[in-house]
Amino acid sequence: MPFLKNIWYVAAWDNEVPNEGLFTRTLLNTPVLFFRDDSGKVQAIHDRCPHRFAPLSMGRHCGNAVQCAYHGLEFNGSGACSKNPHGDGKIPRAAKVEAYPVVEKYSLIWIWMGDKEAADEALIPDYSCMDPERFYVAKRYLHAKANYVLESDNILDLSHIQFLHPSTLGSDHVSQAVTSIEQNENTVWSFRQTVNEIMPDFLYQAMGIPHGTRVDRWIDVRWDAPANMLLLAGATPTGAPRSDGTETPLPHLFSPETDTTTHYWFAFPMPVEMGEQGVAIAEQQVSGLYVPFSTEDLPMLEAQQKMMGDNEFWDMKPILLASDAAAVRARRVLDKMIVEEGETIRS
Repeated sequence: MPFLKNIWYVAAWDNEVPNEGLFTRTLLNTPVLFFRDDSGKVQAIHDRCPHRFAPLSMGRHCGNAVQCAYHGLEFNGSGACSKNPHGDGKIPRAAKVEAYPVVEKYSLIWIWMGDKEAADEALIPDYSCMDPERFYVAKRYLHAKANYVLESDNILDLSHIQFLHPSTLGSDHVSQAVTSIEQNENTVWSFRQTVNEIMPDFLYQAMGIPHGTRVDRWIDVRWDAPANMLLLAGATPTGAPRSDGTETPLPHLFSPETDTTTHYWFAFPMPVEMGEQGVAIAEQQVSGLYVPFSTEDLPMLEAQQKMMGDNEFWDMKPILLASDAAAVRARRVLDKMIVEEGETIRS
């Protein structure tokens, strides 16, 4: 399946691209080189010199440009060759590389790999819960040998936590949760509410609820294409209104590296006014989540991809359960957006 191009993808955490030096990451089967110019603004260009096709990431950061390590050509953030150290210094007309619009927002670096004229920052989904001016964001990254849409499926169908995470995130009540979905244009919401649940020990500690208390727990997930999700989790003693509880935003963001590998960013934010205590809590909680994500979800998704091979998901005729509703809706929305984009390009 082709990738959606006219959309913002997460490319990196903001602190992954240094003030000095280079950072490279493959996105949508394309090697991209990131660096900061003299003003600190992130630039993104294709990581391949047009002269002898050497990776520019093997080169050197030169202020507003990158110098190729092979023959010394320099390229700036617009992708243009800004210096030719050979002969009379004349720059060949074809000496340029693809440059991509980038935005640094919500503690993330976003990249647009489609039509540059359509790259509107306002189209970035709302992750104000990671605004670095207001929140300390405990950041983690995983690399998955699985297709990025399988990752969306995993977050949108959280019935799996009863079986895959029985000691950390799930309980015997999860599969019997009250569920519903909503769609607002191309945004899909999955709502999940358990009633009278006994949670695993980790969640009582994380939510600050006395151990063993029966709770009503909610896990709501907002999905935006291509695979950016915000999970809102909370619980109250059974029968108490949601307003009595504390809701925690948990961002989960995925970008395809290749057709069968994915970049995964997740976070635990805490308000900056909590100071060092908030930092400690955020780091403790995100480290706790890293364990089931890396030791339970990741092996399952990679095994799933291995069993699928290069087959398309729908071609394999998967059976569908009631819990699949949100994931299927998101897949349909994404498929439709890809088809419509392809039709627009052809026209």
